[in-house]
Amino acid sequence: MSTEPSRRDILRFSAQGIGAIALGELLVRDGVAQAGSVAPQATDPWPHHPAIAKRVIHIVLCGGLSQVDSFDYKPELEKRHGKSLSSDKKPDVFFGKVGLLRKSDWKFQQRGESGLWVSDLFPHLGRVADELTVIRSMVAETANHTPATFQQGTGFRLNGFPTVGSWLSFGMGCETDELPAYVVIPDARGVPAGGSINWSNGFLPARHQGVTVQSSGTPIQDIFPSQELNPQTEQASRDLLTRMNRRHLQQRGANDLLSARISSYELSRRMQRVVPEVTELAAETAATHTLYGTDAEPTASFGRSCLLARRMLERGVRYVQLFSGGAFGSPRINWDGHENMIQNHGREAARIDQPIAALLTDLRQRGMLDDTLVLFTSEFGRTPFTQSAADVVGPGRDHNEKGFSVWMAGAGLRPGMAYGQTDEIGWQSVENPVEWYDFHATLLHLLGMDHTRLTYYHNGIQRRLTNVHGKLIDGILA
Repeated sequence: MSTEPSRRDILRFSAQGIGAIALGELLVRDGVAQAGSVAPQATDPWPHHPAIAKRVIHIVLCGGLSQVDSFDYKPELEKRHGKSLSSDKKPDVFFGKVGLLRKSDWKFQQRGESGLWVSDLFPHLGRVADELTVIRSMVAETANHTPATFQQGTGFRLNGFPTVGSWLSFGMGCETDELPAYVVIPDARGVPAGGSINWSNGFLPARHQGVTVQSSGTPIQDIFPSQELNPQTEQASRDLLTRMNRRHLQQRGANDLLSARISSYELSRRMQRVVPEVTELAAETAATHTLYGTDAEPTASFGRSCLLARRMLERGVRYVQLFSGGAFGSPRINWDGHENMIQNHGREAARIDQPIAALLTDLRQRGMLDDTLVLFTSEFGRTPFTQSAADVVGPGRDHNEKGFSVWMAGAGLRPGMAYGQTDEIGWQSVENPVEWYDFHATLLHLLGMDHTRLTYYHNGIQRRLTNVHGKLIDGILA
C-alpha cells in the first residue's frame, strides 16, 4: 500500500495541522520583524529613548493577593486584632460583610541586606528580597474581579482593549522569527476567567494576540500533523497553500484577520523547528530542576512554567505571561480567599514561592536580570478585616481595591525597597498612591517607550495603554 498521502490528506493537514494554531489561538505574531525592528504599524518607532529592559516575565495572581499577609507589614493590625474599625470608617466591601480586624496569619520578618519586610507566606521569595521592588500603595478602580482584571491587563475596565503583551508586540516587534513576541502560559489547572480575553490583541492587528503554550503535555495544540508525511510532499503542500492564500488575499484586498492568518501559517512552519527544542525541559540540569522544584509537589507545575518562561526569553520572546490560578468556582483554584485565608493562600503560595525565587536567582546568575523585568501582580488586594458578620473574627478576607501590594524586579529598578504606604491597618493607600496607568507607564518607560507616544488610531481616537492618564513612578527607578 502506498505511503504517499492522498489529496484529501494534504488538505486535511493544511486545514487542521499548521492552520489550527491560527484558528485556535487567534492569532499569533507573524515573525516578519527581525531583531531590533519594529512592528510595521508603529507610526512612532521604538525606542523613544534608550531602553533599559528588553523583555518581560509577568506573573499574574488571579483572585486577589492579601497585602497584609505578604508584603505589607502592619504592627498596628497585630495590636488591634479582634477589634472593630473606628466608627468614622464605613467600609463598602464587595460582599457587604465587615467583621473584626484580623492580623496576618503569617509572621513577618525583615529579609536580606535591605531589611525588606516579607511574610513567611513566601519564605523563598524572602531569600531574594534584595531583588524586589515592592509597591505597597497600588489602587484599582473596582473591586469586581472581571473589570479589575481587565484594568490590570489592559488599562481599561471594559473588554475589547489590547493587553500589555499585545502593546509590547506592536511597539517593539520580536527578536526572533521562529517564535511569537507574546507567549502565555496558563495555570495547569485551568485558564483564568474569560480565557483568551486575558491575552487579547483588542483593536491592534490580530497577530499581536498572545499565544498559549502549555508547560506540560503537548505545548501547542495542532502544530504538528497527526501522521508523518514525506518531507517533499509536505513542503509542496505548504508552498501550494502559501500561493493560494496570497492569491486569496490579493482578490479580497487588505484584510487584517486574513493577513494574520496567512502569516500564522508561515510562523507555525518555523515554530515546528524550534518549539520541540525550547519546550524540552529535560535538557536542563538536575540542579536546575531541583532549584525550580519541577521534581516535587506542589511546585512541579509552576516550576515548569517558570523554567519554560526563562527558555522562551532566551530564544527571543518579548513578553511571557504566567498565570497562577484559574477560573472561579468551587473549589477555588486561585487566590480568592473569601472562606479561609490559611487554606487558600497557604495552598497557592506553596505552588509558586520556590519557582519564582528560582526564576529570579537563575536570571541573575545568567546575567539576564540586568535587561529583563519580572512583574508580580494581582487585580486587587484583600481587606484587613474579615469577611464575617459584625463582631466576628472570621477566617476569610474580602476584596480590597483601596490599597494593595505588587512587586517588580530587574532592569532599571531600585532593588530591595518598598514604595508607598497604606494606612496603619493596611486598608487604604495614604502615601504615593499608584494606579495601573502609572504602573503601565513606568513599565513602558523601562522598555524604551513613552506611554503617550505608543498609540493606535481606532474608532476616531488615538488609543494608548494608559488612556489619558499615567505618570512615571520615579521613586522606584534606579
